[in-house]
Amino acid sequence: MLFRALKKFFLIPPNWLKDFAGAWVFYTILPHWPGIKPQFKRIARFGPAIGFFIGCIQITIWLILSKLGWPTESLALISVALAIYLTGGLHFDGLIDTADGIAAGQEKQMEAMKDSNAGAIGSLAIIAIILIQISALLKLNNLSIIAIPIASFFGRISPLWAIDKFPYLKDKGMGKFHKDNWKGFLKEIIPSLIIIVIISTIFSIIPETKIVRFNLLIGTLVGTIPVFLIPNWLGNRLGGHNGDSYGASCVLTETLMLIILGFFLEVY
Repeated sequence: MLFRALKKFFLIPPNWLKDFAGAWVFYTILPHWPGIKPQFKRIARFGPAIGFFIGCIQITIWLILSKLGWPTESLALISVALAIYLTGGLHFDGLIDTADGIAAGQEKQMEAMKDSNAGAIGSLAIIAIILIQISALLKLNNLSIIAIPIASFFGRISPLWAIDKFPYLKDKGMGKFHKDNWKGFLKEIIPSLIIIVIISTIFSIIPETKIVRFNLLIGTLVGTIPVFLIPNWLGNRLGGHNGDSYGASCVLTETLMLIILGFFLEVY
């Protein structure tokens, strides 16, 4: 009976698994899942899970290179570069276009965001954010292996809030299918709640000699504030959201969470 159930599961995968496969394709450059045709409908709900997985890849590389004697400065640079590479620069591209749109003013913001060429403000924004992320990782030092997956995960919850609370800015666009297939924040957040339980379980077994759990808890709770503030600010400033501002929300939230965790987490 178990074999039949597994056979049916993989021969006729449920919609949520096809959406998960779609999220994998959409949010990363990693190889497609064999035997499962991706579906691009309710994929946004799996963005945070993908982010957590990307964060785990980052810290795995961090730990390997650390064992080989690489300095923290190099590890921080590689970690940020790896995140950009694994996502194909999707969210960072959105940050550039959003910054250019805001700089152009309300009358020209959509035109500026459509322009495939990076403007001066967008270029400066991406440089500033990368430098800030690297600085935060240098402050966190070895505790970056805790902060990176948390920030990568919560950064991708912010677009869920943006999709739920704001209209889509265009009749068409790469991100419009998120809004078209949206079932409400409480339903779409369910996969993220599962990841939160997993993260909480992992961190509950961290030895007290490595980190004070209370600081981690408070830092994470404070760090979740940008999850809602950033998409609200962008949505009010732009008059709504699109695919670019979803990406910008992700990057800005992730960056602020790294900074906040840098204030709360200390090596003991």
